[in-house]
Amino acid sequence: MERGTKSATLADLLPLSAKLYGNAPAVRFKQGDQWVDRSFDQVLETVRSLSLGLIDLGVEKGDKVSILANTRAEWTYFDFAALSAGAVVVPIYQTNSPEECQYVLENSDAKIVVVEDEEQMEKIRAIRNQLPLLEQVVRMTGSSVDAISLEDLATQGNSRDAGEWEARWRSVTSADICTFIYTSGTTGPPKGCVISHGNYRAMLDMVNQASVVENEDLTYLYLPLAHSFALLIQFGSFDLGATLAYWERDPQKILANLAELKPTYFPSVPRIFEKIYAAASSGVEKEGGLKKAIFNWSIETGKKMRNAERAGRRPGFLLRKSYEFADKQVLSKIRGLFGGNLRLAVSGAAPISPEILRFFDAAGVLVLEGWGMTETSTAATISSPEDFKVGTIGKPFPGCEVKVADDGEILVKGPNVFQGYYKNEEATREAIVDGWLHTGDIGEIDSDGFIKITGRKKDIIITAGGKNITPANLENEIKQHPLVSQCVVVGDRKPYLVALVTLDPEDAVAYAREHGLPEDPAQLAKDPGVRKAIEAHVDTINAKFARVEQVKKVAILPRDLSQESGELTPTLKVKRAVVASKHEHEIEKLYAS
Repeated sequence: MERGTKSATLADLLPLSAKLYGNAPAVRFKQGDQWVDRSFDQVLETVRSLSLGLIDLGVEKGDKVSILANTRAEWTYFDFAALSAGAVVVPIYQTNSPEECQYVLENSDAKIVVVEDEEQMEKIRAIRNQLPLLEQVVRMTGSSVDAISLEDLATQGNSRDAGEWEARWRSVTSADICTFIYTSGTTGPPKGCVISHGNYRAMLDMVNQASVVENEDLTYLYLPLAHSFALLIQFGSFDLGATLAYWERDPQKILANLAELKPTYFPSVPRIFEKIYAAASSGVEKEGGLKKAIFNWSIETGKKMRNAERAGRRPGFLLRKSYEFADKQVLSKIRGLFGGNLRLAVSGAAPISPEILRFFDAAGVLVLEGWGMTETSTAATISSPEDFKVGTIGKPFPGCEVKVADDGEILVKGPNVFQGYYKNEEATREAIVDGWLHTGDIGEIDSDGFIKITGRKKDIIITAGGKNITPANLENEIKQHPLVSQCVVVGDRKPYLVALVTLDPEDAVAYAREHGLPEDPAQLAKDPGVRKAIEAHVDTINAKFARVEQVKKVAILPRDLSQESGELTPTLKVKRAVVASKHEHEIEKLYAS
């Protein structure tokens, strides 16, 4: 079946989608207390004005236009405006510091930067004198004397001939560069991944062939649009005529937004699923007794029902009746946390615990893992509702080849593999060898063709005894305790493994109130009861692992890891080297005692 716009590039994607989908809702966002829609036609009108405005500012084909903002509808408007003008879009994470913004703007040779608001404007003011190539600053919201407002830019654009815009987007070819996406730098300064229109269009074709997004989907998007995962979802939604709903730019409102919007598709990262899992299960853990027994029985009943369905068996009378009761009491409430309408959720960017996936599946919320990296224009493997295996990242997308090298590293080849790193030929030569992208991930392919990631080349811990250990498995298990937010296992060239643990800000406060303890996380981290609970949990987990893989000691840090402190990437992945460096003293104490 033919799907999508059949656009040749991302420059002609919006004009073609407006022609195909016209009055259908393209974007949805919160305005005051109301969710409002804008149709494909309306988005086209806005984008054309902004694109001609950029052309009026002197943007030529191949010029770099940077976007520094939260995920919001205006991000999408400016993205399409720059792409259809033939510019290269350079996203910057809204959490970046002024120095990090300067690095990206300088390294990419950005001519224009589009900023969200006064907060982001301040970052540019702090560094503008050091950016001789930066000619203009445009604001999405508000106005100031040192920037051009969105309204003024659109007015400038409206004074030009619309035919000029069409000529510009038609001139873009698949070989032209579409975006530089800077890797979040878990292992050093960010590198600018050069991705062509052809790369992203190939990725969209793969996504369409695998039916990742459906035409009638309502997708809830909170992931940063500076990240390739969110960008792919944005392009895929426009390609298929689906509706993209943007978050309220408040992490505390993600669950509320899901309940209000009732999305059918939810792309996310493990940390959010871990939070929802904790929200669903922590209450009954505390209450215990009959409630906990019914909850656990309901989850097991849900698992039996899914197994019967997937085996093509008609569930027996007893299972059907049990499931009806379990669904009414427990499972429907878990689905309700996602709005109750979810067709599919996808987890990417980092490993997720198989136990969490099985838990949600039992409740009727299918969360599947995909895998890829910025260098593969987002993805390389996919799981589908008809073909998945928990604990694996699925199978390669159609048209994408994946193999495992002799040392266990996963290699990828395909039309979605990027063009290289901007101004960094040495890193490009290391990454792409004989047409194969060296991903840095370690894995294996089973007899059914499913791929499993077993570690990261640079994250593997080699103990003093020479044993290779993948810390992610231990960390995922330890993070399942309601009180635990983050866990980093350490032990490279050390006699045994230790763990740095942080407390979950919400659950820790609830625990403190319940036990009459101070709510300050730093004080809670020192509480003997908290320590005892976490150490008992670690002991239980250790029993599942060989002696050499067990965590011998735990340090509870006085605060959670954060993006602001540089310990987390914008997709909430832990920067191990940064954490180990910042908390060197705590690590030394664990080995000294």
